[in-house]
Amino acid sequence: MIVSALSVGQGILAISPIPGAEGDYAGDVQHLIEWKPAIVISLVSEVEMVAAGAAGLWHDLVEAGCRWEHLPITDFGVPDDAFEEAWPVVSANARRALMGGGRILVHCRGGCGRSGMVALRLMIELGEAADDALARLRAVRSCAVETDAQMAWALSAKREPALFLRHED
Repeated sequence: MIVSALSVGQGILAISPIPGAEGDYAGDVQHLIEWKPAIVISLVSEVEMVAAGAAGLWHDLVEAGCRWEHLPITDFGVPDDAFEEAWPVVSANARRALMGGGRILVHCRGGCGRSGMVALRLMIELGEAADDALARLRAVRSCAVETDAQMAWALSAKREPALFLRHED
């Protein structure tokens, strides 16, 4: 399982495909648990989870001590009203974890468009300049953010410059 990670705030932000995408759900979940994310944000639908053999993902992660947030977005899509309503709280918790040195994992089906869009949004909300954030994100996962609509949603973030502190790599 590919986990593409970079330093954001005082923590680590990563994007990945859904556990089980390559046929080894148990191994992928074990890898995630060992990576020790504070929060896993799942952007896939229930149908995508079942298709990947990951229907029990939320249970496996919560049992291991991870917080699991399920904010489904249609493949190649952007957030709907339900996502937008939940996002301020999820984002605040993720940003707080990153600023406290925690690890956040965002996943979608392939680990590119939807997860890249949400990761970029978090980076900008933490105060990173959009161009710099996108370049850093695409340096670890070149397919991050796939559509113009996804890019527009990520770039609509309110930037908080005072919050952005990055470890030097």
